[in-house]
Amino acid sequence: MSELIISSFPILLKGLGITLLLSIAAIIGSTLLGLLAAVLRTSRLPVAKQIAVLYTELFRGTPVLITLMFIYFGVAYFGYEINLFAAGILGLSIYQGAYIAEVFRAGIEAVPKGQWEVSWILGLSKRQTFMSVVLPQTRGIVLPPLAGQYLSLIKDTSIVSMIGMSELMHQGQAIVDRIGQPLVIYGLVALLYFAICFPLSRWVQHHQTRSQIS
Repeated sequence: MSELIISSFPILLKGLGITLLLSIAAIIGSTLLGLLAAVLRTSRLPVAKQIAVLYTELFRGTPVLITLMFIYFGVAYFGYEINLFAAGILGLSIYQGAYIAEVFRAGIEAVPKGQWEVSWILGLSKRQTFMSVVLPQTRGIVLPPLAGQYLSLIKDTSIVSMIGMSELMHQGQAIVDRIGQPLVIYGLVALLYFAICFPLSRWVQHHQTRSQIS
């Protein structure tokens, strides 16, 4: 049993590295996309608002695997090529961005309207008010649910194995197909996912505790 674990670890660590890169890239992409959609959703422009609503409702109402399949095979259908890593980043960013947009929207709307009005009285533009007054207050409000979405995103990277990407879950499946022992191998895979997610969860709890104390 110990020999099996030792021989499997380098392969799983290679998959873990790809999972980490994929997670970081998708977190950045989904955060930027979600923030943009939230800004459009809270704007006074009817067309922009409807586009944001359509985006969030469409992807929140469909499975992430469908999004990945459409991107990976859809691009090829139109005669273009996209590598697995790019398809994974794009698919996860678009899908999770829809959920993150709602997190940001709730945070933006939670900031009292008086903050906007005071800023305008002081001569700040809408852009300056949003960047310097509203967004810093929103950050503290959205951090816990945002971290929850990031944890969900990290776990969703396992679904990218369905399109053939050699991330952590795919490497674990390859080992099981070759030598068996699914309980041991998938147990190791689960521990490695836990090793990624647990520090993020603890950091958020620590940040919340510090915020409550201050």
